[in-house]
Amino acid sequence: MSQSSSRHLDTKLAHLGLAEFDPQTGAAPVAMPAMRSSTVRFRSLEDLDRAQAAQAAGERRPAYGRGGLDTHAALEQVFCELEQGQYCALVPSGMAAVALGITAFVQHGDHVLVTDSAYAPVRLYDSGLAKRLGIEITYVAPDVASVRAAIRPNTKVLYMESPGSLLMQMLDVPALVAVAKEHNLVTVADNTWGSGYAYRPLDLGVDVSVIAATKYVAGHSDLMMGAVVVGDHAALISAVKRTNYALGYSVSADDVWLALRGVRTLSIRMRESAANGLKLAEFLSAQAEVERVFHPALPSDPGHALWKRDATGSNGMLAFSLNLSAEQARRFVNALTLFGIGYSWGGFESLVQYVEPELVNTHSYWNHSTKPLIRLHAGLEHPDDLIADLTHALAIAKTA
Repeated sequence: MSQSSSRHLDTKLAHLGLAEFDPQTGAAPVAMPAMRSSTVRFRSLEDLDRAQAAQAAGERRPAYGRGGLDTHAALEQVFCELEQGQYCALVPSGMAAVALGITAFVQHGDHVLVTDSAYAPVRLYDSGLAKRLGIEITYVAPDVASVRAAIRPNTKVLYMESPGSLLMQMLDVPALVAVAKEHNLVTVADNTWGSGYAYRPLDLGVDVSVIAATKYVAGHSDLMMGAVVVGDHAALISAVKRTNYALGYSVSADDVWLALRGVRTLSIRMRESAANGLKLAEFLSAQAEVERVFHPALPSDPGHALWKRDATGSNGMLAFSLNLSAEQARRFVNALTLFGIGYSWGGFESLVQYVEPELVNTHSYWNHSTKPLIRLHAGLEHPDDLIADLTHALAIAKTA
């Protein structure tokens, strides 16, 4: 094993994708410059021919700006290292990554299975683009028996999200992958929760991992981006490349630069956010107003054993149901002062979402509970202050 391959991921994230030293001056900037260009110039037609031949052979050789230059290549390298993948396509958002991660492997008349733990906008992709393309999507409980029973002769893809959206449900991904392989299905997993640092679907046998870089990779709530990372499968890499090129996705070099900046502190931010999230989960578990806490790193969580087996860490996401009325739950959210009300997560700041029932009732893991559900993201504030804010808001929620 080489010295570089034995280094810890934290060390690699600090050194991957740095600018090369100038051969004339021997100097280099610490931060990779944002290389903005719509056009790539060539010294001669022969140089262009060589670039195109290299592209045809599968090498990353830019011939036009839409494919990105050195800044983009640096971030692609980072994602491949995070996910242990062989190829990465950068796209404008996490939802774009989801759409590319499914569309690349299906055509008219095909069928896709989606675990019902998935991110809600997948259902908008289903009711919109997928239906118009003649692709049928079925939602299924994320267990082996349910998935096996739902597979049809024209099923091509098994799409999953682990831990699941909203309820952080841990899936037995290796077992689901084994069923998919029996039927030659392409497996795609949304790994925004783990972002390659706390969880690696490709290591669990998944073919393709999609990530919203908007969240933990960027880390500062100032950009939107997605990534599709493919394992060592030449045919799947080719399918993603072709589809990505046809869709015309492009990502700003400035956004890529910001994401690279976020990469340098990814490990510290995720560990701190995870520690805060666990402290909040433990606190909420002891409150009479809280019916249940959903957080896989919490020992009482039903998915804790799977989390210990498959994950390498956690993050700041948790959800909890309240022994309160919907009106009291809304009062609780409005009383919080350190948690911004918003849909995203993964940034430095703490956030809260009042989960509307229609968003979670489609999850079999929710079991049709009528209790109000709240989702929190624990940011980088001091946990004592966050707990004090929650304590105060719970007291306000109970007032008449």
